[in-house]
Amino acid sequence: MLYIFVKLIWGIEKIMKYYLVALFDKNSYSYIEHIQKNICRKYRLYKNIPHLHITLEVVENPDIEKFTKIVSDILKPYKKFKVKVNEAICFDSSYKSISLKVENKGYIIRLARQINETLNLYKFNVRQNGDNWDLHTVLANTNYNIKELSSKEYVSACNNGKKEENYKMARIDRIALWKPINNRKEMLIKNFRLRDF
Repeated sequence: MLYIFVKLIWGIEKIMKYYLVALFDKNSYSYIEHIQKNICRKYRLYKNIPHLHITLEVVENPDIEKFTKIVSDILKPYKKFKVKVNEAICFDSSYKSISLKVENKGYIIRLARQINETLNLYKFNVRQNGDNWDLHTVLANTNYNIKELSSKEYVSACNNGKKEENYKMARIDRIALWKPINNRKEMLIKNFRLRDF
């Protein structure tokens, strides 16, 4: 009762973002993790490196039960699938994010669009334009790092990443809903398994 009263007085509700992510199988993860570790070791960025994933959707304050039912229904016909991982891409220097580009085609882009459109229909607070989403897997950025890259290091890391030939077909074996915390045990809300071939 006190919580509702305080909420009414302040008119503030804490916004909690959740991430629906595609996760790599063991072999694909090892390949990409090797690239990630090389960057993180060279620049001494993390104590615990971030978990590799591809963000499909970001949703604010979802009704978890309703969300789980909708996403489970969307994923029913989907089997494990492959994505093409490309060269390094670097985002705005304020984020100092170094990622591997994921080709926006095939199963993954169809799935991302379907999830976005369906959740929009059900009035979930998700991205309004699902077509303007660059799929990628983050290797390093300013989240949870122990040391921030200097501008010079960031440019160097980006240039080195772009020189590497990282073309590979990686396999996605599950989808998961995560809370944005850097604790692998506590961040998982729900795993959605994909069917085998």
